[in-house]
Amino acid sequence: MALELKQHLKLSQQLIMTPQLQQAIKLLQLSRIELQDYITEELQSNPLLESDTASFKDAETQRLQRENEELLKSKWDAYLETYGRDNVPYYEDEERPTLESTATRPDGLYEHLLWQLRMNDFGDGEREVGIFIIGNLDHNGYVNMDAGAIAEATGRPLEVVESALEKIQLFDPTGIAARDLKDCLRIQARHLGLDNSVVWRIIESHLEDLQTKNYDKISHELGVSVEEVSHAAQIIVNMEPRPARDYSDEPPQYMIPDVYVVNLDGEFVVVLNEEDIPVLKLNKEYQGMMSSDCTGKIARDYLSDCLKSAQWLLKSIHQRQNTLCKVTESIVKFQREFLVGGISRLRPLVLRDVADDVGMHESTISRVTSNKYVHTPQGTFELKYFFNSGISRSDGSFVASQSVKNEIENIIKAEDPKHPLSDQAIALELKAKGVRIARRTVAKYRELLGIVPSNRRKKHY
Repeated sequence: MALELKQHLKLSQQLIMTPQLQQAIKLLQLSRIELQDYITEELQSNPLLESDTASFKDAETQRLQRENEELLKSKWDAYLETYGRDNVPYYEDEERPTLESTATRPDGLYEHLLWQLRMNDFGDGEREVGIFIIGNLDHNGYVNMDAGAIAEATGRPLEVVESALEKIQLFDPTGIAARDLKDCLRIQARHLGLDNSVVWRIIESHLEDLQTKNYDKISHELGVSVEEVSHAAQIIVNMEPRPARDYSDEPPQYMIPDVYVVNLDGEFVVVLNEEDIPVLKLNKEYQGMMSSDCTGKIARDYLSDCLKSAQWLLKSIHQRQNTLCKVTESIVKFQREFLVGGISRLRPLVLRDVADDVGMHESTISRVTSNKYVHTPQGTFELKYFFNSGISRSDGSFVASQSVKNEIENIIKAEDPKHPLSDQAIALELKAKGVRIARRTVAKYRELLGIVPSNRRKKHY
């Protein structure tokens, strides 16, 4: 069979993700803080970009700057009166601040335990083992290695390891360096002097029954009254299952709104939060170098690429801010009743509703609302909070799923602790209020709210 070459003309469409388009999409889904970091990186890498500090020098800014300078001067004068020029404070004994008040940050769990180790009687071998144990506690404050593994890792005898571990378990917070939950509760019970008590026996053998609040079974097997079991259960419930909870080494994370919704004379106005976001402009000096005969071809080509990148970045940032503003305005239009009346007035909303309203694709709306927060008269929420599926009412209208979750939470808060409502009973209450919802949906929403079933919410006394 003969082979031959032929030419065919074929038309097709293909989406090409250019670097500029990828950058624009990336900017859309960045949070406000991430956007600040991204702009800072671009300022450092692109010589054609610079921060336009002059744009802030309006009359109001200049007035505030003068006031700040005067305030700073007055504080400096007061500082000199107190400390003098040699930086030595003139404190009377009764006015001298405490050492605790001068701490720059609270100690983490590691520092707190290490300080106690230094203040206690540890031998050289025990001290080395103790430092190893403290440095290998998990986020709950538990020891995840057995004594043999610790002995092998430190090269110390097993009895030294057990001695060091026993001493550390006497440290604050109570329950630290436990091997598991049961061991943690044992340490706390021993600290309270409850060895061989009902509390101790429940911890040893009936934690699962305690979780399901099967007090009758515990009472029967331990040979004590239900009242004693209930009292012991209350003591155990008040114990700390995660001793390291209050000693997180991570700094607190603050949510800074990307957008503000302000009520002005009954109208809700959307205002972008652009504070601390650098205002960018093109560097005129480098632009001039591009047209200079003194600049070589390689440098001109490099500056030309930087200029295109800078121009596209300025355009992308402007487009991101406009898109964020338009999407928020659309959400405000759909959720106006929520802004006036609270969570009970939240209406069902899906991405398609906003996408159709602003003339964008649903994926764009998803990117814009991801990791963005809005401050409203009802509080600060993630933009995704306002998107909820709808649950039908008996009158044919729909209510947002988030409003139903809030109603379930309110019903459970108002129930009789001795006779908690089952999921079916909650579904019937909602039905009486006009919300048609299945029992399994109530159970799903209850679990999402972190609320345990009725048999575990029951209080006997």
